[in-house]
Amino acid sequence: MHAADDDPRPVAPEPPLPSDCCDSGCDPCVYDLYTEECTQYRHRLAQWRERHPDAEG
Repeated sequence: MHAADDDPRPVAPEPPLPSDCCDSGCDPCVYDLYTEECTQYRHRLAQWRERHPDAEG
């Protein structure tokens, strides 16, 4: 088994659809949640890249 099989590359979150936002000023808005998920994804990806310096992409 390859090391990457035990430690898969993180997957970026799916952006919300325009219809997912109700435009009523919800707190948090689906776009706020997406921004937070993207921040967490970038952090996980940076950590993964440190563990897999030879990985492409």
